Amino acid sequence: MKFTHFLQVPMTGLGLHGGYRGDTWLINRLEIFNKFVLPSILAQTNRDFILWFNWRAEEQSNPIVRGFQVKLDKEPLKSIHTFGGILFWDDKYDDKTAAEKLLRSLEISLPKLKIDTDYVLVSIQPSDDMYLPDTIQRLQDKFAELLGKSPDTKKAVGYRRGYIMNYRTKDIAEYMSESWKTDEISTYHTDTIPPFFTYLFSREEFLDPEKHYKHLGPYHSHEQIADYFDYTALEGRGFIVGTHGENISTTFNNRYAGRMLSKQEADDIMKKVGILFVKPIVSKISMRHRVRKVLNVLPFIGIIKKIYYLLPEKLRII
Repeated sequence: MKFTHFLQVPMTGLGLHGGYRGDTWLINRLEIFNKFVLPSILAQTNRDFILWFNWRAEEQSNPIVRGFQVKLDKEPLKSIHTFGGILFWDDKYDDKTAAEKLLRSLEISLPKLKIDTDYVLVSIQPSDDMYLPDTIQRLQDKFAELLGKSPDTKKAVGYRRGYIMNYRTKDIAEYMSESWKTDEISTYHTDTIPPFFTYLFSREEFLDPEKHYKHLGPYHSHEQIADYFDYTALEGRGFIVGTHGENISTTFNNRYAGRMLSKQEADDIMKKVGILFVKPIVSKISMRHRVRKVLNVLPFIGIIKKIYYLLPEKLRII
């Protein structure tokens, strides 16, 4: 079965401060993508996909972005850039604003895409996280299997478990404990589903902004994906969360991190994704990162976050 498969990379436009925290922030973000994420994408055993970068409108004239595009065009990959903003729900805004923001982004971005297959896959590819090399093949095989059983497109497939890596030290730990593994999604707590999943569309559902919006739910957070889609988890550990000091919500020391890998185990993982000889990231740790490091190990973090986002934007430092 043939799919048009997008790896959707949210670059700018997400969250507070207009979705842009300055040129230095963007330069650091692109450095992380180029050093860590891009090699893992190039390492995929199946390259039948299109990298889809999501930017704000302002980045059309941003020379930093243009320089990035020129370098990326030299890689043996298909890519496309849209400038309508992020194409999933932004939970940093109230529901009305988030809904309007998402629908407007879809209206701007979707007409830029050409689809010549009956089905479309959209994989969330965070700009600082990695998938293991067999991911694209496994996803396409699984969706072909699922469609063979039922033509319904309200399907999502993802990983529940993976690894977490400190890009400053290249330490790697298990992410999501084995205790979360289960064969039945009904017995799995949805607040522990990480944002490493792919959803299915028919061509019509994908290209029409309103149908696209409704097909997404839209789900408000990755933890809720199983509440809106028939969610299937792939076996094993398939992703690597990257931490580096500029993450909006994740630090290396957090409640989902588990056993530290031995040096040999870590080296084996890095060989697979093509980053064994990549030098660690060196940058100043911001106050925002220091605060996040404390918050991420606190109990009731979900409640704390909800209270935090009720504050006026000018009072939020992270």
